Amino acid sequence: MRLPPAIIGHTEEVLREILRFTAPADNTLSRYFREHTRLGSRERGVIAESIYGLLRNKAVYTNFSESGSGSLIRRMALLALADGVGIDSLGGLSEQEIAWLTRVMDIDRNHLPLGLRVNLPEWLLQKLTEQLGEPGMLAFAEAANKPAPLDLRVNSIKAQREAVRIELALSPIQAELTPFASDGLRIVKKPALQNLSLFTSGAIEVQDEGSQILAQIVGAKRGEMVVDFCAGAGGKTLALGAAMRNTGRLYAFDISEKRLAKLKPRLARSGLSNVHPVLIAHERDAKIKRLAGKIDRVLVDAPCSGLGTLRRNPDVKWRQLPSAIGELNSKQIAILDSAARLPKPGGRLVYATCSILREENELVAEHFLATHTDFELVPMHNVLAEQKIALKMDDYLKLSPEHHQTDGFFAAIFRRKLAE
Repeated sequence: MRLPPAIIGHTEEVLREILRFTAPADNTLSRYFREHTRLGSRERGVIAESIYGLLRNKAVYTNFSESGSGSLIRRMALLALADGVGIDSLGGLSEQEIAWLTRVMDIDRNHLPLGLRVNLPEWLLQKLTEQLGEPGMLAFAEAANKPAPLDLRVNSIKAQREAVRIELALSPIQAELTPFASDGLRIVKKPALQNLSLFTSGAIEVQDEGSQILAQIVGAKRGEMVVDFCAGAGGKTLALGAAMRNTGRLYAFDISEKRLAKLKPRLARSGLSNVHPVLIAHERDAKIKRLAGKIDRVLVDAPCSGLGTLRRNPDVKWRQLPSAIGELNSKQIAILDSAARLPKPGGRLVYATCSILREENELVAEHFLATHTDFELVPMHNVLAEQKIALKMDDYLKLSPEHHQTDGFFAAIFRRKLAE
């Protein structure tokens, strides 16, 4: 069925705004759809998929769209839509546009120059080639350029994973068990979940398997005192609360009132009563000092470049600037330093990012150990064995889309030494 001609105009309009890179693409799309309520679900789906396809392949689309006449943004929008639904599904095309699209879509994209094939900005291409070698960079770029599946975490205080899988199949939504996370399910297609009773009752939450693994390696247990230091909207907080079997005390710290507000409805659905959201002004807030030396486990999911999440957020590679990495680095070190006050002797401190860059990961961990001699590294392979997670790692957790089919995550675990 042919799409109405207005779809091209809507795609062009929202694309122009997104390519300014002043806000995350998903936020811009959500706002645009709220403002244009006449767009049906099919139209919204086509626009969104076309925009995300373009962001994944922006280098190619920009290069191809430099030929032809008229607006560059319109040609990019046309190419994204045609790649998604085919030329014949687009209404309102001129004969000249049909001829241009037909010519451009016949180009063999497998033999393009390296910079176009990998669809990475030059600075990131160079950095990843230095870090991973060219074969590693190519493998990451290919995996990161594919849409992520939809991963769910089963709330273990409300449901069992296999029972949820069977109930989803009745919807019918086909789900498979995640290979590493003990409460995870993976759905290849992306059905609407919001109206399912499993979702409204809090039996399931949307959460990437990598994020679930990260919560699992914290090792939170019944009756413990645990802090999620950068809780955000609380995906890992909820996983930690369930691991604690709704006992003990779990503090969810964040500097953003808006992010903590997003946690509240999720918390209400989850059935957890052991979670205490706490708004802090900064990482040295007095509220943190009051808990110094009293906490069993601390998770620091630090602010980072987000370059491990390109499957879901392809705009990040174009929005992120190399100059910002140094600023983030200083913030990561400061936050980790502040959080280090919290663990009691024998307590654990988990530093994590959704980045794949050494500057944000190994180098921060090494700096921490060099400046905090009262902590020691807990090798990740020991922790994975403790948690019965079938992953092979050395000292650190390093997840990546090309090797584990998860978002890119890093984690290091430190233990405060016992007094001699």
